[in-house]
Amino acid sequence: MPRWFNTAGPCRADIHYMLPATSRLPNLERLIAQENYFVIHAPRQIGKTTAMLALAKQLTESGKYTAVMLSVEVGAPFSQDIAGAEEAI
Repeated sequence: MPRWFNTAGPCRADIHYMLPATSRLPNLERLIAQENYFVIHAPRQIGKTTAMLALAKQLTESGKYTAVMLSVEVGAPFSQDIAGAEEAI
């Protein structure tokens, strides 16, 4: 299957044209090694999810970490109901 430009959802290097996702975030491995927190904040369709999926894969493949991806997006409709948000998540 030939590669194509993806405009919706996470990109996959094996089927989509894309730049390396983690190359734009060069200090993340250092922050993780130092046990620091970090925030990825950017507009829609910039590549946040793609970058985090690539980072999770990279960290897990290193053998030093087991990366887990978790989305709390399902809790968004419950902004005034913390218990409801926790249950949804």
